[in-house]
Amino acid sequence: MNSTIYVGLDVHRTTVSVAVAEGKRGGEVRHIGVFENRTDVLTKTFERLERAGHCLSFCYEAGPCGYGLYRLLRGLSHDCIVVAPSLIPIKAGDRVKTDRRDALMLAKLHRAGELTAVWVPDAAHEAMRDLVRARATAVRVLAKARQHLNGFLLRHAKAYAGQRTWTLAYRRWLTTVRFDHPAQQIVLQDYIHAVEDAEKRVARLVQQIEQLLEAWSMAPVVKAIQAMRGIALINAVTLVAEIGDFTRFANPRQLMAYVGLVPSEHSSGASVRRGGVTKAGNGRARRALIEGAWTYRMQARISRKLHDRNEPLPQEIRDLAWKAQVRLCARYRRLTAAGKPAVIATTAIAREMIGFIWAIAHRIELQPAS
Repeated sequence: MNSTIYVGLDVHRTTVSVAVAEGKRGGEVRHIGVFENRTDVLTKTFERLERAGHCLSFCYEAGPCGYGLYRLLRGLSHDCIVVAPSLIPIKAGDRVKTDRRDALMLAKLHRAGELTAVWVPDAAHEAMRDLVRARATAVRVLAKARQHLNGFLLRHAKAYAGQRTWTLAYRRWLTTVRFDHPAQQIVLQDYIHAVEDAEKRVARLVQQIEQLLEAWSMAPVVKAIQAMRGIALINAVTLVAEIGDFTRFANPRQLMAYVGLVPSEHSSGASVRRGGVTKAGNGRARRALIEGAWTYRMQARISRKLHDRNEPLPQEIRDLAWKAQVRLCARYRRLTAAGKPAVIATTAIAREMIGFIWAIAHRIELQPAS
């Protein structure tokens, strides 16, 4: 007999619904109950599920409750996977969804081996990822604050004559803007203060990333992939924080698919239809790659900033990064010369970029610890 009991958990903020599937396919599947989402309550529940000669294998969906339950179960020496919700098989005709049914479905699919596990970061990696995501949130807040100010000025026909906004000259121009009514002048100043506060918040978070990077175990990978053109500190930290362990991808194609940069396809019989990129997986990593890929529309060269980033790196990494730059700049020119829109050409460059980044990260991660 199979000595493993498969446990499906439907996790919410206050409750956890528990179901078990025993033995091999066709064994008994039953719902245990709904329990408080508290460490002491869950620990006692899991202890009651254990039997002599059986081991427990848990699964639950990745969601807003994070990885605390995963770490609790691993601390209790139980096997556990966190499941990708978008890859769970679902019956097309099923129109009833409850916590009980979700837990039962997870238990059965886990026993059948039909679930896809996500990579779970350790506590330190998750902390750095939270910091990077906080900075990304602050950048979005800053963009929205600037948009509010620009919209306010546009409504009242206050147009800036210069070419670019948010330069020193533009900020000086803002101090000369006058309204007839004092309420509107107060609104203007409040919008300006909101922009300044958002800028300070972004600067603080960037400073914290720089300070905490040295103590992070992934710092060597972050520094190494900055040898690539278009991958400075923030893009490098974002990629490493979101992707995590590069060695879990056996080849670059798997990583390209993970960040959603491979073409979609819907083929049946003699009909073959290919579309745009899937945009599946990690959107933050994909955004960082697309931002970096725009730099390859220029000719290949080593700028002063890129030279300074490359100087402390091994020659092998620098050579690989230069090879990537020469290849990608030439490919961008070929794609645009063939009539491809700039957006499509840039996406193709981003897909190849992640392949070179995978190669650099592998060389760093697989080096023996000194």
